[in-house]
Parts: sequence; structure tokens; C-alpha cells
Amino acid sequence: MKLIRLPRAQVLLPNVDLLRIRECSTIHHEDPSHESATWLKGLGARIVELGTESIAGTDLIGIPMSSTDELVLLVNRLLGPGGCPWDQAQTHQTLKSHLVEETYEVLDAIDSGSATKLSEELGDLLLQPILHAQIADKNGGFSTDEVANGIVDKLIHRHPHVFGTLEVEDAAEVLRNWDAIKQKESAGKVSILGGVPRSAPALLRAQEVSKRAARAGFEWPDLDAVFDKVREEEVELRDAISSGNTERIASEIGDLLFTAVNVARWCKVDAEGALREMIDRFTRRFEAMEALTEKPLADLSAEQWDELWNQAKAGTL
Repeated sequence: MKLIRLPRAQVLLPNVDLLRIRECSTIHHEDPSHESATWLKGLGARIVELGTESIAGTDLIGIPMSSTDELVLLVNRLLGPGGCPWDQAQTHQTLKSHLVEETYEVLDAIDSGSATKLSEELGDLLLQPILHAQIADKNGGFSTDEVANGIVDKLIHRHPHVFGTLEVEDAAEVLRNWDAIKQKESAGKVSILGGVPRSAPALLRAQEVSKRAARAGFEWPDLDAVFDKVREEEVELRDAISSGNTERIASEIGDLLFTAVNVARWCKVDAEGALREMIDRFTRRFEAMEALTEKPLADLSAEQWDELWNQAKAGTL
């Protein structure tokens, strides 16, 4: 008697398991309604529901695979002998752009409000870490199981209020504890800002840096003080512009943008998402302006631009 894990599609099953199936007398299937039962019968296997008959030594016990295990098996097939030449040529470096692209497609799906689209795009995104892990495993590095085990262990350790005896009052205290645990996990002294990826979009990175600094106590007393800082940065930017010093102007624009991100944080608004939605809004209105006039936009007067903009704004979201 041996246990065999069954995918929904026969093509995903390794040849060694197909051979075992052809050699067995009966398969005691945990769920005979599972799609695997259909192709098993096509191979000539006798299927009975697990627990309804005694199990002989030549019989197999069939357990349906989880969809996640099927995905891992599929990637193994793509990367293995007889797999896909394109997938086999990929590395961690070549897949970087695909990971970023799939991430932004998930964000678009979230913004669309379509559950179907979101489910599809999350599947595309899920493929990326599996590819990275299996490429590493193929090259003698870590495996998908090690990646999964690592995040499970990390989350258990960082949620003592769920898996331990620690009590917390609110989400803010959870985040403070999270930062403290991360500090203890580090062998040496590590900055609380050290985990913010430099490759993240600047606006997203700015808000995360701002959040972590605030959790550590580097914070304004209230929102009015943040607006005071906005006005202060505006004055400094105007002074820099008057000086004509390009480097100074760039520096002051950065200060003003970072302060604006802090306004968003105080208002519990995602700055990256807010700017993305604003760009979408501007794009819709600009395209509406183009449709409202037969003249080239470059030939319009300031008054005509203003009139078109107001019409477009009234007719679009």
C-alpha cells in the first residue's frame, strides 16, 4: 500500500507515478468526485472511495493535491527535462521586470473592482515567487517549501498577540511590537528604516519611511504642524528657485514632496494610490478635451483650454 498525490490534470503527474498507477490493482480515492478520478479511469484504474473496501498490498491511496502543490509541480515540469525553453532560460535577474509588471497589474485589478480580474492577476503574481524558488532549488539553493516554512515561522514569531500570550490594544501597538521584534531578530544594531527597499517607487518608499519614523517617535504633534512644515518647505523652494541653483531646487522639491506624503499619512491616505488615481483622472479628462475639439490642442488659447477643461471635468469622473 502506497500513498499517491493526484493533480487535477494527468499531464502534471510525473512518469514514475503514472507507472505506479498502471501497476496497481485498485486506487482508494479520498474524493472520487475529484477531476483526477476521470483520467485515472481512462488509464484503466479501478477507483473506489477510501474507507469502503479493505486495502490490499498492491493498492494505492489517492489524495487530491492542493492547487498550490499543483502549481509547484507545474513549474517543476516547465523547468525540468522536456520543459519550456523560455522558462528554463530565466534567472532571478531576468524575472525582476516580470515581478514588477505583475504587481502593478494586480494593483490595476484592485482599482477596477473586478473580483474575477483580481483573482486572475493574483494567479499571475503567485507564479513569480514559485518560479524564483524553483529556479533556486534547481541550482542547489533553497526550495519552495523552505520559502513557505520561513514565512510561517516568521509570522508566528512576529504575532505573539495571536500565537502567544502578549496582549495589545490596537493595530498601532501591533506595528510597534513588530518593529521591536525585527530589531531583536537582527544580530547587530539595524536601523528601523533598514528594511524599506530602495528599489520601491519613491512615493511608496517615502510613505513607508515616514510611517516607520513616526512609530519610533519622530513625529509632528498634530496635522496643523505638518501643514506648517508644508508652508515652510514652499518658502524654501521659492527661495531656491530664485537662486537658480538646480541642485538646491531639486533638494527643496524633494523636501516638499516628502512633507506632502506626511500629510497623506496623517489623513490615512495611501499617497501612491492617491497619485495613481489622480493621474487616471487627469488622463480621462485630457482625453475628453481632445475629443471635444477639432482644433489641435497646441493651437488653443488659454481661455479655450480652460473652457475645454471645465467641460471635460463636468463630463468625466
